Amino acid sequence: MAAPFTPRLILVAGAAAALALPALAQEAAETVVLLDPITLRALDADGSAADRGASQYVAAAELERARMGDLKDLFTGIASVSVGGAIPVAQKIFINGVDMLNLSVTVDGVEQNNRAFHHVSANAIDPGLLKFVRVDAGVAAADAGPHAVAGAVVMETVDAADILEDGRSFGGNVRLSYGDNGRTFGRAATLAGQMGGFEWLGYLKSATGDDYQAGGGQTIRGSAADLQSVLLKLAHETPGGHRIELSGQRLRDDTLRPYRANIGHIEGGAPLPELRRYDTTRSSWSLSYENTQAGGLWDPRFVIGRSESRVHVDQPTLVPPYVSKGDSDTFSAKLENRFHLSDADSVTAGIDWYDRSSTYSDPFGGLDENARNIGLYAQARLESVERLDLSFGLRWDRQDFTGTSGWKDTNSGFSGNASLAYGLTDALVLRAGASTVFGGIAIEDNYIFNGAWDYGTLRPARARNYTLGFDYEAGDLRLDGELFLTQVDNARGGTYRGIENFDFESRGYNLGLGYGWNGGYLRASISDSRVSVNGNPASSYEALDFGAPLGRVFSIEAQHTPQGSAFTYGGSIEAAAKYDRIEGDSDRTIPGYAVLNLFAEYAPEQVEGLVLRAEVANLFDKDYADRATYGGDYATVTPLREPGRTFSLVATKRF
Repeated sequence: MAAPFTPRLILVAGAAAALALPALAQEAAETVVLLDPITLRALDADGSAADRGASQYVAAAELERARMGDLKDLFTGIASVSVGGAIPVAQKIFINGVDMLNLSVTVDGVEQNNRAFHHVSANAIDPGLLKFVRVDAGVAAADAGPHAVAGAVVMETVDAADILEDGRSFGGNVRLSYGDNGRTFGRAATLAGQMGGFEWLGYLKSATGDDYQAGGGQTIRGSAADLQSVLLKLAHETPGGHRIELSGQRLRDDTLRPYRANIGHIEGGAPLPELRRYDTTRSSWSLSYENTQAGGLWDPRFVIGRSESRVHVDQPTLVPPYVSKGDSDTFSAKLENRFHLSDADSVTAGIDWYDRSSTYSDPFGGLDENARNIGLYAQARLESVERLDLSFGLRWDRQDFTGTSGWKDTNSGFSGNASLAYGLTDALVLRAGASTVFGGIAIEDNYIFNGAWDYGTLRPARARNYTLGFDYEAGDLRLDGELFLTQVDNARGGTYRGIENFDFESRGYNLGLGYGWNGGYLRASISDSRVSVNGNPASSYEALDFGAPLGRVFSIEAQHTPQGSAFTYGGSIEAAAKYDRIEGDSDRTIPGYAVLNLFAEYAPEQVEGLVLRAEVANLFDKDYADRATYGGDYATVTPLREPGRTFSLVATKRF
């Protein structure tokens, strides 16, 4: 819009950002350009649109710091995004208190499998693969994909151009890391090249180690790192901008984990082994076409791909012992065109489709559910009116669902959204958004499939989302915040015994503060969310797969590079207030916590492309479970504890 407020691209004056954005490294060395650690909207074609008002972007510096870590490291600086589970195979992501299972998740434009065994993660991904992450909490645009019940998450993997320095046709980087708590050794390598319009990229990573210790010295059995990740990309772009890209990725974690991988221990019940083997594999491939130089009324994009999730679990207590297999697949495609009505106004229209299946099998047989969906959509983004941005869209979806018993049903529905941002002054923007979303019938966790389920009462879900917020920017100071409400009618709940529909709600607020200066920044954020089921405050079990009782979560992050120095210093605080509104154990309070992390980076001038990083996480050896980790609200559940004090070293060499 010709608006007084324009989200600014800010480059952190630090070595990590220079590695992540090589094209800007020379400019950063000559002049101080600040990089807002939250918003990299300039890398998003629709970053200034009204429907991006409440979106959160993971900054390049944050991506760089998380490359040898996990999803918790990736989202550390964003309080409204909580990651619980302590180990990668069990990490679950909650956005405004809502489980990411209920958001449309895409990687390189391909719909991901948002369903898996409830004791493991459905969205495991290696941060080392990523160059762009955006979270649209609540209101999502029509082109975000089908069934975006509570928003969308968009991830894009690195390209050769992100790795190569200007003027070079071959290059890459090597990373080595070591953490003393668990003796975790990580190694990763990326190679990329360009020649005659062709480009290629290869990435490999491995992390191995021993069980780590929680704060206070308790060894967490089954927590040892054992992860392998790979990414391959091929692309060709003509002088006219016609680009075809093929990419494939695979992540595997195969070792002994806690019997229930996301839980430390449950009191009572039949005795169970402490550990069992989880063999989990996640893979995705995509083929896409776009014209990077297109404009006017013809700017098409096509994406086709497949994502797969394999969760194979030993059953050592059964006679004879066997392996249970939960396999989920999604085949999806999208064809859309952007009509550029002017430099500031556009309409995106298209068609998308998926075929999603989930299967449970063991030596005694198997069961499966399947859903197919076709959707038509259009989203308008208008920014040419002074001080006012508008975004509104409509989509129609038709879903065919097949249950474990062969029961079939077809449902269809419209989804609509509208967002606006109004520049009240040169510094203050007010924004609001609302959506109603056809959620269809979700495929259930395949490990609880039952061939005797009666699907006759099952209804398609319908969600409503509302946000009301503001952005204030004056010089180097930025403030933002919003109220949010997500309501889902006819959410699907399933057990071994039957099927039910229930109503789910998450409501709360987010507040953020950012301040940048010559060589550094400070950022703080607070998120307060409360979830309910059928109108009552919900425990983590009652809201399972839809939300979690998070309450108030805090995040503070800062870093500074002294002028002319090769060193960058910084740290972060993760915290949560105690939570005492619990339906499951009314007399139980989830304790609060605060954890301090510190780091220092050194980029010696004598060795070009080398960055050394030393970090101490959980400096005061706090014994705690992240608020988003399952079971903290039950006296009979010992949740997975986070690692205690951990000293780590990371060496990165770019060439």
